[in-house]
Amino acid sequence: QEHAYPADELMPLTCRGRVRGQEPSRGDVDDALGKFSLTLIDTLDTLVVLNKTKEFEEAVKKVIKDVNLDNDIVVSVFETNIRVLGGLLGGHSVAIMLKEKGEYMQWYNGELLQMAKELGYKLLPAFNTTSGLPYPRVNLKFGVRHPEARTGTETDTCTACAGTLILEFAALSRFTGTSIFEEYARKALDFIWEKRQRSSNLVGVTINIHTGDWVRKDSGVGAGIDSYYEYLLKAYVLLGDDSFLERFNTHYDAIMRYISQPPLLLDVHIHKPMLNARTWMDSLLAFFPGLQVLKGDIRPAIETHEMLYQVIKKHNFLPEAFTTDFRVHWAQHPLRPEFAESTYFLYKATGDPYYLEVGKTLIENLNKYARVPCGFAAMKDVRTGSHEDRMDSFFLAEMFKYLYLLFADKEDMIFDIEDYIFTTEAHLLPLWLSTTNQTISKKNTTTEYTELDDSNFDWTCPNTQILFPNDPMFAQSIREPLKNVVDKSCPRGISRAEESLGSGPKPPLRARDFMASNPEHLEILKKMGVSLIHLKDGRVQLVQHAVQAASSLDAEDGLRFMQEMIELSSQQQKEQQLPPRAVQIVSHPFFGRVVLTAGPAQFGMDLSKHKAGTRGFVATIKPYNGCSEITNPEAVKDKIALMQRGQCMFAEKARNIQKAGAIGGIVIDDNEGSSSDTAPLFQMAGDGKNTDDITIPMLFLFNKEGNIILDAIREYEAVEVLLSDKAKDRATIFKGKMIPNYIIDSNLEMESTDQKLSENDSHKQSSEEATSASQDVDAVSEEPEEGESSDVTDPESLSPADADSDSISISNQDSSVPGTDEASAPEPACTQGDHQPQEQKTETESNPKVNWDNKVQPMESILADWNEDIEAFEMMEKDEL
Repeated sequence: QEHAYPADELMPLTCRGRVRGQEPSRGDVDDALGKFSLTLIDTLDTLVVLNKTKEFEEAVKKVIKDVNLDNDIVVSVFETNIRVLGGLLGGHSVAIMLKEKGEYMQWYNGELLQMAKELGYKLLPAFNTTSGLPYPRVNLKFGVRHPEARTGTETDTCTACAGTLILEFAALSRFTGTSIFEEYARKALDFIWEKRQRSSNLVGVTINIHTGDWVRKDSGVGAGIDSYYEYLLKAYVLLGDDSFLERFNTHYDAIMRYISQPPLLLDVHIHKPMLNARTWMDSLLAFFPGLQVLKGDIRPAIETHEMLYQVIKKHNFLPEAFTTDFRVHWAQHPLRPEFAESTYFLYKATGDPYYLEVGKTLIENLNKYARVPCGFAAMKDVRTGSHEDRMDSFFLAEMFKYLYLLFADKEDMIFDIEDYIFTTEAHLLPLWLSTTNQTISKKNTTTEYTELDDSNFDWTCPNTQILFPNDPMFAQSIREPLKNVVDKSCPRGISRAEESLGSGPKPPLRARDFMASNPEHLEILKKMGVSLIHLKDGRVQLVQHAVQAASSLDAEDGLRFMQEMIELSSQQQKEQQLPPRAVQIVSHPFFGRVVLTAGPAQFGMDLSKHKAGTRGFVATIKPYNGCSEITNPEAVKDKIALMQRGQCMFAEKARNIQKAGAIGGIVIDDNEGSSSDTAPLFQMAGDGKNTDDITIPMLFLFNKEGNIILDAIREYEAVEVLLSDKAKDRATIFKGKMIPNYIIDSNLEMESTDQKLSENDSHKQSSEEATSASQDVDAVSEEPEEGESSDVTDPESLSPADADSDSISISNQDSSVPGTDEASAPEPACTQGDHQPQEQKTETESNPKVNWDNKVQPMESILADWNEDIEAFEMMEKDEL
């Protein structure tokens, strides 16, 4: 309200509203913004849950008075439905509840419902397709096919986009008595059901809205499909139609048969469900344990939730995607609420106080790492702690709601939450809608259900007496084996062949172990239908023909081998790149809360080897481009110099400020409006000469992030920053320094303990962090010409090598293999702490004043350490091969 209204979202770093068209485009993410005060509408029923009834009444009046739904703007049908239509209906639901209680909202006369009906009619043109599946986007003013609509040419939509409408549309029909909305949503669901893959009973990620053909044929429970399954079960709960339950049960059986590999949930191919489609998981699947609780299948819910919690404890937040060995795949975290949602439902089902501790951890991490002066900022990289100027509306609509409900007692609520069902955006729809305005006949339109002998069908309406008979330790007994699944193990995926053959035959050949000069490996390739071709240029090409494999299981192993080889090749190409760095503003009034993503340099101090980083006040140099001798050295001495990009090499700038006495440098992009939100980070390259003379750290900030520091200088003059490989918590930043009481967390002692633990863990993780990057990083050097061009240095293409270091190219002619754009560049393979001795050696070399007299060890201990070192380095050597 203070910084953003009436904009759709708050930008918490710059303390202003995000207005579409006035900020750099973020692509599809911006389709949620429609200039209709999105966050306010999305948060209406949250205010009532939090017992903020007066604020709710004022917010409703603002929505009625100020919000315009007739804007000439193209929006996502899916996002507008769950956030805006759902928000209006949720607001209406609690408004009439408060009015019935007689104290608040006595003036209310269904205005929010009328706005919801208006919006519903504006979404209906999207359904003008032969299949009944909606277009993914619609123009609020002109619809879809109008000449001025600027949409209507799309052919594909995601399964969740078309299948997550029934709750809001049916509620709108039941509230208003207008059946058309529920009819359209049901038709879309019916079409998806009919197009499911009949042999596996799975659905793909994207579908052609005109033909019904599956465009992406991988299937999981995460992004693109997630809420389709959720709405099938919840539609049964809200509407009482058995057909929805039967469909959900059929899909659920397929999910547990093919996708669930406890505690993992891995995507598979809908036509070959025994074959994994990828080796990583996205964070949206964190909702699934909550849905399993609603279903009543509690054991796998506990297992998956515990696995996710272990990932969170490692990275503070759940990365957008992570690999099967729990390494970061996509490092962003936009403050998603799905894990908090599942935590709430598990606590409701079990009453286990363990889940209160989980919720406490979530709240502490949000306050410690995401809170900034104007709100909560999304994490741009969970590894560095850098922020993104973004706070999506779902953070207030869902995260606040679920965390409050997790800790709220019954007397804290002014209404009974059990009388409502949550939509996928956590909006509240009353259960009495099931008996109101039933304009749709409940005849079962579902055909060809699979007869399943599945005990899961017995768990439709469970209760805790059945789930935990005389055993309050039930949930703990399920969690216990997973406690160390992330930190102390590096599990590899078990292929279907291994599961079928048991412990008899050897496990299948892994890409990381392959050597082209090994005759045994070549024989295994032949058995898997993989041919090896030596090319004239010395490279080796791998080609798979599935029909030539010795068996179907061998063919599956061959396809998996090819996928692994693609990913391994991609990984090795990216391992040469440095990860992003962090610029953390530590002076008043920021106190470490604002973290900016910075690009590294290929010269100067390596911040990954100097854990304390470089801390100092910033000063703007003269000349600002830093391309000649600094004329204000007295202002720069012992400071971190700020300079503008352009007109000379980065290394030349570094030498000039180092000569002037600067302890570090920050180069700010001269391209107006550039931002790490919309552009890939890059490395500052050297000048082609020896740069060993540069000893200070140098970092690069895009224009938007750089202006945050420049604005702070204009307002506060003395601005102190910390340059580091990753953001530090405030307990570390201000250790031994005076700090205002109001920013010291009450759990400072616990933070100090956490810091000691993280310092111990840093030995194990430093090598890993030095080679993993959250995004593409281009090596950029600046040319001295006036027009300044950027040379992008691509790393040499590396691939698993044999004894002769032959390079390998990969192709697959008979099976669909994810391309390199889809394959991840996972972090280096886990080696059980094998990097620790190397890191200790680095620190020892950098600190020659170590007092060795205090480190005398018995000979047995020294020999044991040597043996551990030898084993570790042998493992490292094996990983490199």
